[in-house]
Amino acid sequence: MTERSADWRLGLAVTLGRAALALLARTWRFRARNPEEWERLRAERKPFVFVLWHGGLLPLTYWHRGRDIAVLISQHRDGEIIARVVRAWGYRTIRGSTTRGGGRALLEMIRELEAGAVVAVTPDGPRGPARQFQPGALVAAQRARVPVVPIAVRVDRAWRFTSWDVFLVPKPFARVTIAWGDPTSVRGSTPREAADEASRFETLMRTTQERADA
Repeated sequence: MTERSADWRLGLAVTLGRAALALLARTWRFRARNPEEWERLRAERKPFVFVLWHGGLLPLTYWHRGRDIAVLISQHRDGEIIARVVRAWGYRTIRGSTTRGGGRALLEMIRELEAGAVVAVTPDGPRGPARQFQPGALVAAQRARVPVVPIAVRVDRAWRFTSWDVFLVPKPFARVTIAWGDPTSVRGSTPREAADEASRFETLMRTTQERADA
């Protein structure tokens, strides 16, 4: 199969998949917990970093669609599929990860934040370990001097993939609960000090998940 043919097949699959997802997502019933702080930041047009676990990417990006958020997506082939879907939902994409294109992606994240944008990152992506906080998002937030806002999701009924992240797809008419943590600043002034904050933010992610599960 030629590269052009493969890209055409990928484009067709994404188009059909996106249409099916749109129909499915319209049946989901959303409930929000603690949205006030991130909505305040948005209303004041202040930049910040959203952090979410990779497994909850689908319902969380669907909920936040159309808000001109830049999202970090890996350069792997599965990342290309995700990138095409989220661009159709109104996101801008930053391509790269901690394993491929990491340095360039970090600089682009910082530029977006310094320009006043909101940047979303899955700190356990693109390949895991699941729910283990990698420090790239914290380094970007520290360099741009912006807060970090954790997000978590709970779904009462979902298909769960046997992938490393246990990627979830809410079933028709599922109840989707989204919880936001409080905006939190990264301590320190160097990349090493930012990286040392990973365990603290991993704890904040667990607390936010508990809020979604409550």
